[in-house]
Amino acid sequence: MSKLPAQIRNLAIALENLPEGRHFGRVVAVQGMLAEVGGIEHKVPVGGRCLLSAADGHKIPCEVVGFRSGHALLMALGRLDGVALGCRADILDSKPAIRPNKAWLGRVINALGEPIDGKGPLPQGTISVPLHNSPPLAHARQRMGGKMDLGVRAINTMLCCVKGQRLGIFAGSGVGKSVLMSMMARYTAADVSVIGLVGERGREVQEFLEDDLGPEGLARSVVIVATSDEAPLLRRQAAWTTLAVAEYFRDEGRDVLCMMDSLTRFAMAQREIGLASGEPPASKGYPPSTFPELARLLERAGPGAQGAGSITGLFTVLVEGDDHNEPVADAARGILDGHIVLERKIAERGRYPAINILRSISRSMPACNTKEETALIGRTRRLLSTYEDMAELIRLGAYKHGSDPAVDEAIAYHEALESFLSQDRNESCPLDKSWQKMAEVLK
Repeated sequence: MSKLPAQIRNLAIALENLPEGRHFGRVVAVQGMLAEVGGIEHKVPVGGRCLLSAADGHKIPCEVVGFRSGHALLMALGRLDGVALGCRADILDSKPAIRPNKAWLGRVINALGEPIDGKGPLPQGTISVPLHNSPPLAHARQRMGGKMDLGVRAINTMLCCVKGQRLGIFAGSGVGKSVLMSMMARYTAADVSVIGLVGERGREVQEFLEDDLGPEGLARSVVIVATSDEAPLLRRQAAWTTLAVAEYFRDEGRDVLCMMDSLTRFAMAQREIGLASGEPPASKGYPPSTFPELARLLERAGPGAQGAGSITGLFTVLVEGDDHNEPVADAARGILDGHIVLERKIAERGRYPAINILRSISRSMPACNTKEETALIGRTRRLLSTYEDMAELIRLGAYKHGSDPAVDEAIAYHEALESFLSQDRNESCPLDKSWQKMAEVLK
């Protein structure tokens, strides 16, 4: 190039430094939630982002969810109102990511990482965290840590949770999942709480923030909200954003309590996306992509790599029709490190939280307990199981006192154990106090 005339050499340098051209296509069809776009199918992958220009000029962010007949299938992060044939679709170069900051504590954001609490702009950090992040390598992860104080004595004792563990809260609608989650957010000993409200009812968001979480809980939390009326892409992305925020604080060396309500609505959003893009309905209408996506999401929680903190995950699962063997619940149980079952019959008796201890399990036990604690748990479970086996006869008055010493003992302790397992939503019970009270009940 040094032998070329100066003008040609300068022109060649200018051409080398020109930015790459922007690729765009045109809408060729719209069906339901999808827009088919031609001209970009060789330039953008599945998961890529595009900006669709509606006929009235407003911009609609979209994601590529598949390809059909040589066209890219775009699903909008909002509504497709105003989109007509021939509308332009520009490819966006940036990958979906957020830049969390310590100043995000106490803030409420949406699935895109934008503030929705009216408290002004959200400060941006220096580290970019991809929404499609990968979990730490299995061989590089730390083991689960010591006990995590969740402030609820039934869980602190009978269903111990340790740092880096992932638990599911399984229940039908209206049995108390959100209230239990808010109690743990307020009373936990974790450094930071990250709460994802995925597909939540719009009217309940403010109630959760003000009544359930309260100023004290919100001060050390980041809340991510995607209401039920938002597009399925945004509801799915809210779950990814929740984990991305938790990963930022984990990599800062903090112990994070990550709570998501609910995992089922995340799966439902993935179902809507899969069916719209042409996937076949497999298990109760859920397409095949739902369950690998569920595993990828849940594996991001857990212990971090050496030198990092941990993400203790609590994920609520809304069991349809109180069927605890429906596909999402069944898949989640196989991935998580334990499950807490809330039962409608217990709630109807007026005991809250309505945890069925006998149907619940924590896979960190008994390794995290001392011999004395394991003995207390074993005795409590035997008493509860014995009473449950004879409950119908006892209520009908058909059991005669003195027929079985084990049943007599279970009846004698039943009222005290029910009182121990119940807890007011405004009452906090630390870990040491929980064990002390349990020992007093079983004297």
